[in-house]
Amino acid sequence: MVNKHFLSLSVLIVLLGLSSNLTAGQVLFQGFNWESWKENGGWYNFLMGKVDDIAAAGITHGRLHAWAAYGNEAQLKSLIEAFHGKGVQNAHRQELVNWVDRVGGANSNATAFDFTTKGILNVAVEGELWRLRGEDGKAPGMIGWWPAKATTFVDNHDTGSTQHLWPFPSDKVMQGYAYILTHPGNPCIFYDHFFDWGLKEEIERLVSIRNRQGIHPASELRIMEADSDLYLAEIDGKVITKIGPRYDVEHLIPEGFQVVAHGDGYAIWEKI
Repeated sequence: MVNKHFLSLSVLIVLLGLSSNLTAGQVLFQGFNWESWKENGGWYNFLMGKVDDIAAAGITHGRLHAWAAYGNEAQLKSLIEAFHGKGVQNAHRQELVNWVDRVGGANSNATAFDFTTKGILNVAVEGELWRLRGEDGKAPGMIGWWPAKATTFVDNHDTGSTQHLWPFPSDKVMQGYAYILTHPGNPCIFYDHFFDWGLKEEIERLVSIRNRQGIHPASELRIMEADSDLYLAEIDGKVITKIGPRYDVEHLIPEGFQVVAHGDGYAIWEKI
């Protein structure tokens, strides 16, 4: 269960030059954790050297911390300008769903951290993948209700990393990314997973599929199977995502699809 800590996260720093609403093809990146201040040479200087890698992965929006925590205002401005130069914009997040309504709903440029999807995914990948189909046949969590305003994530600086307050099962992190990077919502990649866990290439491959197929926050999701050991879903009629240990699924895949990515406990098909 999520404790009060998660509902009181300050989490969302409004960056200089707030961007426009998140639209189709957006992929987010959280660029800090609670240990960022320890980086030799300064966090912003360190991250400046990673701008090319982040942009090359197909990431479109970055979330940074307030300048007072890791450097000075000039360094933050310089880093933001470097991201802008590579086409990576600023993103404004907010974790409380009802906050979206209070600030203008669909007309605002705010979204909410989808903690419900995060929590269900945490449990589902441990042999309870049936949880990924709600009673109404839709995805559970905010992405089944208002996906365009949902920020999906596997872990962030509070749930995982050094805080470790509500971590995703470490051996199944890529199953989580296979889900959020092919599904509706605004997926957010965590710094630790991208740079520290050796998952950069796998994550990049999934981002590439999302961008190539034009999957967007309000993409159409059709859940094909949701059993204890298998979750299978079709997105926009162009991508099929499989999560879980069951291997014998070829008979469930329509003709005209081919595998384009796979890893431990997941596979992705694209329509030819």
